[in-house]
Parts: sequence; C-alpha cells; structure tokens
Amino acid sequence: MAEAHFFAPNVRNYKMIYFIYGEDSYRSKRKLEEIVLGYKEKHKSGLSLVYIDAGKKQFKDFYSELKITSMFAEKKLIVLQNVFSAQGGPTSGWEEEFLENIKNLEEVKDIIIVYENCVPDKRTKFFKALAKSTKSQDFSFLQPADLRKWAAIEFEKTKTKIKPDALDLLVNFVGSDLWQMANEINKLSNYKKNSIIEKADVELLVKPNEENEIFKTIEAVASKNKKLALSLFHKYFDDGEAPLYLLSMIAYQFRTLLIIKDLQDKKEPYGLIAKKSGLHPFVVQKSYYLCNQFTLEQLKKIYRKIFEIDLDIKTGKIEAETALDLFVYQLS
Repeated sequence: MAEAHFFAPNVRNYKMIYFIYGEDSYRSKRKLEEIVLGYKEKHKSGLSLVYIDAGKKQFKDFYSELKITSMFAEKKLIVLQNVFSAQGGPTSGWEEEFLENIKNLEEVKDIIIVYENCVPDKRTKFFKALAKSTKSQDFSFLQPADLRKWAAIEFEKTKTKIKPDALDLLVNFVGSDLWQMANEINKLSNYKKNSIIEKADVELLVKPNEENEIFKTIEAVASKNKKLALSLFHKYFDDGEAPLYLLSMIAYQFRTLLIIKDLQDKKEPYGLIAKKSGLHPFVVQKSYYLCNQFTLEQLKKIYRKIFEIDLDIKTGKIEAETALDLFVYQLS
C-alpha cells in the first residue's frame, strides 16, 4: 500500500505544521525519517534541524526556538516529539499554550513536525485542533492484504524473491508488528541471497509470534465468537503446545487488558498509558481498543477464573484441554 508523501518544500502555501501519529510506529517513524532526509538533502548543513522532546522541555522553549532566526537564512525543520505522552500529559501546559498560539504557529516560516509514535486520544480538544490546523497522517496497522503487499515490496527492495505461499506464511507468523517483520525480511533475504525464499525457509527461520496468535484467540473471545476461540485453542493443542503454557499466555493477555482498562477508567491520556503501565508501546497500541469490549469488572472476573483453572489443572481436578474448553463456554 503506497504511503502518501506530503512533504513538498518547493510548493508555495503548503502547511507548515505536520502531524504524524498512529498505532503503526514502524511506518510513522519511517515517514518522519523520510521527511528529515528530504530536508537534509535540501539543507546540507543540517544545523537548522532541531529536535524537541515535550517530555523534557516546556512550550516556551519550543516557542523561543521558532523566534530564533537561522544564521543560514533557511527554513528550520523542528521535530516536536511526545507532546501527548509528555510527563503529566498535555495538561502539563503544552496543550493550553499550544492551542493559544496555534494561529501564530500556522504563520511561521519554519516547518514543524508534531510526531507521536502512538495513537493520541482523539476525543481531546488538543487532538482535534491539531488535526484541523495541520496536514496530518494517521498510520494504522495494515490489514492482511495491505500487509502482504508491504512485505512483498520490502523483499523487492532487497532484490530477493519469495514464493506466494511463503509470503502468506510469513504474514501469518508475524502479524502486523512491522518492527519484527522488517527483521524477518532481512534475515530471510540474507539467507537466500541468490535464490527464491520458500515456505520451508520461513518455517525454519521464523518463529511464529505467539503473542499475536494468542491475541487472535482473545479477540475471538471479546467478540463472543466461541466457535473460533475453541478452534484456535484446539489448533494450539494439535500443534503440540502445552495447555498450561497456553493458559499462561492467556493470563498475560488478560492481565495486559486489565492494566490498560484500569488506566482507561481513570481517564489517563492514551499517550501516558505505556509510561504508567510499564508495558511496551506496541502492546498498548494492539490492546487499547480491544479493552472497549470489556468492563473492568468483566476483566477482573475473567482473570480470577484463569487462576482458578490453573489451580484445578495443577491439582488434578480437571484435564487441561477440558478446562480451557469450559473457560470459553462459560464466558458471557
């Protein structure tokens, strides 16, 4: 899937503020790097490129930077990061002062990139103002068909060919985590430099993303699709997965949902959830909207049930596969 290229420094009257964000941090980071590279090619000195971390600086520091004229008489490129996930969130002063000055910011000659490597809370006044006053790009996770196209293009860049069934298996193994996908593509390309990558190569070199596979089961549970959830459970059993290991992965996923849901209910800004929970930003990105399928009490009840099942299995009260089947059947 082609990505829009909205950085056009030679076009008159283009917007000077750009807003890049989204759950797919790999593609959003790549877009930022593409813009910075384009700027460096035009402005060779690189001395007018400025990075500001809102978590470490105040708005006045950012605003002062805009007022400083470049000694090279060239437009500055100011990359403003972590505005939504700054310490204390936007309410730490960034939101109010940014909104107060946004009209002035639209008139500056310098180029401003507001970059957030996650999905900011779209309900806030701050987000709505940014989306309206900037040229924005939202990087959502790629759907399977687009993910397959993206991976195929990446293989082409390495001058390596991959068979369709091998590509399908790779996408199924890795899922939408493009950080891992890029690593796997690099690994496979180096392994088969002068030949075609086959399904057996993927099976040999790529370990299925177990969290991604378990997450599919949790999604099925959340959507009340018990038939699919049971089918996925039994696929793990048929593949030789230990039931107790499977249960531990399910416990991890529901614990993650419980942590995120608790912070959601406390009205914590999206950008602060990874920081306050200690979870990896990609885990938060993947799980955030799934939390909307449950109440906090439902998640607590499910989490307690998982520990009851674990105890029953370990004390011999019930067979593991039977216990997991009952777990799915008993979910409302």
